[in-house]
Amino acid sequence: MSARLSSTRVRAALGVSARVSVELLLVLVTGAVALWLLGRMWSVVWPLIVGLLLTTLTWPLTRFLRRRGWRPALAASAVTVLFLLVTAGVVALIAVPVASQSGELSDGVVQGIQQLREWAAGPPLNIGDDQITGAFDAAVARIQDSAGSMVTALVSGVGTVVNGVVTAVLALFLMFFFLKDGPRFLPWLTRQLPGSLATHVPVVVARSWNTLGAFVRSQAFVGLIDAVLIGIGLWVLGVPLVLPLAVLTFVSAFVPIVGALFAGLVAVLIALVSNGPTDALIVLAIIVAVQQLEGNVLQPMIQSRGLGLHAAVVLLAVTLGGSLAGIVGSLLAVPVAAMIAVVWNYLREQFTDPPQEPETDEPHTAGAAVVA
Repeated sequence: MSARLSSTRVRAALGVSARVSVELLLVLVTGAVALWLLGRMWSVVWPLIVGLLLTTLTWPLTRFLRRRGWRPALAASAVTVLFLLVTAGVVALIAVPVASQSGELSDGVVQGIQQLREWAAGPPLNIGDDQITGAFDAAVARIQDSAGSMVTALVSGVGTVVNGVVTAVLALFLMFFFLKDGPRFLPWLTRQLPGSLATHVPVVVARSWNTLGAFVRSQAFVGLIDAVLIGIGLWVLGVPLVLPLAVLTFVSAFVPIVGALFAGLVAVLIALVSNGPTDALIVLAIIVAVQQLEGNVLQPMIQSRGLGLHAAVVLLAVTLGGSLAGIVGSLLAVPVAAMIAVVWNYLREQFTDPPQEPETDEPHTAGAAVVA
């Protein structure tokens, strides 16, 4: 005789499933509302995030100065000015050599275009001058037809640049105040929160701060490795502007996807116009190999150790963040995932029962020994 289903157990299982589904739906709705509010306040939130990232990068030096007796305002001011000088020096290191060799590079670009035209005219393409001229005229006509959309794109691009400058200025001021008054934040937060929140929230905030610092340091280390490896490859091939290209590679490491593509494109272009197509292809191969090493080996390993995340979680977080919010999502995906892990681990610590000590039968053993 076959066993029959228990209606009581089925109803209980359906009731539990329904309750869990409703609770999960409430959590998702709450998360969606929080993300909507975050998007509405993004003009304030984004400079705050950038300021926190810069603070994690400059806080070790500030802490060193404060431990040597410097007043908080003086230490924060000195580190902020030093940060501005270093940033200006990096920009000058990239811009000045490029500007000094701009004539040579422009001549090389013209020669490169002429070489490509001669190559296209020969076999196997056999593209004649009339075809090239016709394609050029068609491109010009298309550009003229889309002049209105280009003006709109230009205006939006100017607006983006202005927003970037405003964000940078706000982030710089926030960095100064974070460096100056940062250690006073947790005591202030403790006084503002009621009950047990005054104990739990500061602990989570402190752990999240340490996690954010680990992310910035690991990202800087990965960028340094990229810059050194690509710089060595460019130096061996005799490509000019090795130092500016290495610095550009390091800075671009903090902007996922687009940063690596931009730095690689600049390096390949300079190799093409200075050393020829063969060295340009070699440079392209070097950059692709280094980027694959970084994305699939170095970055997951270093960030997983520094942030307490598995390498697969890092890769999935970057992919998900990029698909949801583009470049900004890719930049913030790993630290956000690490902070979620911090909160989750702390909740597990609070909700986990302490391990019980195993019971021992020492009195029985002692009594047995006496009897013996």
